[in-house]
Amino acid sequence: MPAFTQDRFPSLVALFFTRAREKGEAPFLSRKRDGAWQALSWDTAARQVASLAAALKAQGLRPGDRVMLVSENRPEFCIADLAIMAAGCVTVPTYTTNTTRDHTHILTDSGAAAVIVSTAKLAKELMPAVLRSQVRLVIGMEPLRGMQGDSIHCAQWDALIAAHPADVDACAAAQTATREDLACIIYTSGTGGAPRGVMQHHGAILCNVEGAFQLLAEDFGVGDEVFLSFLPLSHAYEHSGGQFLPIITGAQIFYAESLEKLAGNIEEVRPTIMVVVPRLFEVLRARVLKAIEKQGKVPMFLLNQALRVGAKDMEGRASLFDAPVRMLVDRTIRPKVQQKFGGRIKAMVSGGAPLNPDVGIFFHALGITMLQGYGQTEAGPIISCNRPRAGVAMDTVGPPLDGVEVKIAPDGELLVRGELVMHGYWRNPAESERVLVDGWLHTGDIGEIDDRGRIRITDRKKDLIVNDKGDNVAPQKIEGMLTLQPEIGQAMVSGDKRPYLVGLIVPDAEWLRDWARAKDVAADLAELRENAAFMAAIRAAVDRVNADLSVTERVRRFILADEAFTVENQEMTPSIKIRRHVIRARYGERLDALYKA
Repeated sequence: MPAFTQDRFPSLVALFFTRAREKGEAPFLSRKRDGAWQALSWDTAARQVASLAAALKAQGLRPGDRVMLVSENRPEFCIADLAIMAAGCVTVPTYTTNTTRDHTHILTDSGAAAVIVSTAKLAKELMPAVLRSQVRLVIGMEPLRGMQGDSIHCAQWDALIAAHPADVDACAAAQTATREDLACIIYTSGTGGAPRGVMQHHGAILCNVEGAFQLLAEDFGVGDEVFLSFLPLSHAYEHSGGQFLPIITGAQIFYAESLEKLAGNIEEVRPTIMVVVPRLFEVLRARVLKAIEKQGKVPMFLLNQALRVGAKDMEGRASLFDAPVRMLVDRTIRPKVQQKFGGRIKAMVSGGAPLNPDVGIFFHALGITMLQGYGQTEAGPIISCNRPRAGVAMDTVGPPLDGVEVKIAPDGELLVRGELVMHGYWRNPAESERVLVDGWLHTGDIGEIDDRGRIRITDRKKDLIVNDKGDNVAPQKIEGMLTLQPEIGQAMVSGDKRPYLVGLIVPDAEWLRDWARAKDVAADLAELRENAAFMAAIRAAVDRVNADLSVTERVRRFILADEAFTVENQEMTPSIKIRRHVIRARYGERLDALYKA
């Protein structure tokens, strides 16, 4: 284990400056430019953090001011995040895929005083929202030509840092934030539709990364770790696990070029730890299978034998009779697969969405250690994680991290308590009181705890959709927007653990009759399904809604329901809410077929 001080850090910024002093000129943040990886050292990053913090203060920002951060994964994201906190302000990280409408809501709700944005392209989507907000300062990591507003000052990243040279030690000594102070507000969609701002204090994230560091140290050992970051840093999982876990570990962070280039980046960077979502494993599994299939029948036979033994191993049923197969796989398939992952991977930690146990067993059988974690933004976000010491079972999400307390409520809901739990939702006391009761966070998930202390999630109490990339989507928001269209009377969207959303549409009865009359056709829904013009009209209505939604919220495909949702057919409650499980039972196969079309 590195000779790092393991004190109880008072803040995330204090943690960073401590590590920067210890690591000095060692590489810290790396990004590929002109075909080559270029690194910033810990010292350089610390100087930029201190200078940008001084610049923010010089621009009039005060402690507690919120600063929106809109950027893809890159070194400047980490530096900006730390500088905002070092200036005593609060980071509001947002997705680069957000629409102007999304930006407007977050700017208005957070009351952000400033925005840091990476590129002119992202600024074009952002500026209409900025001009309608209270923002008075916009900082561009790259030049933002033509973006100046009458009441808004636009500044350039390099110029600001150069104009405010700062002493790193003085900046570190001036930090007064405590673990109880607000560090960031991360907006996440709730069942009410509008994204809610989760208030993560310094202690919540520190509790997360301290627990994760302990797991890493005890189960794998800590050396010169290398992380490859590719999940959006505006997502709580990557923000804590892909940024602050590497910082507490003293690791080097490489920023992946794109999802398309991720496989190549893995081979180049050779990471030791990766924070991932199930969708990546599914893609990589398909690639591995395809490659082995091309090699012929013998490699496929060996793979099948490896999977058989791997499944037995995960269930604790492995025997000495399996040793020959294991030795043969170790000499043939495993080295090639492990090389595809760089050859030195210690563990890949999956979170953000449930992992199919078969996918976990597949990689375990090929010698890639996979750990499944569980959490939510309201808890830092990591609540638990598989660990070899407790026995890895792919149908569980492991025991809670150190410092985390869990219990099962009488109705089966999983409750969580500890420093990792948020202080509440920003400017939303009613919703805060609903989910925080006597210090316990009500997760909205149904679960159980086995005799080894491992958590098993069995159902979702809440309606929130989590796609296969771990993004949260509130279906009520989208359904409400769909039913505002004149062509649509009712709607239900689906897409849990899927790559995109699909919809079930009930055409508005009055609009349907009028359309049929104008076209001189029968107003028979069964027949109109085959009418291209009719389906195009519904498609146009869905597309109008999609235009105001982010990429993850858009409805890619849809089918028409057989009839309206009613109380009589049990597809609506007496309070006129759709009963998702009933509708899903009726239309599930047809909705699933949309992903195969």
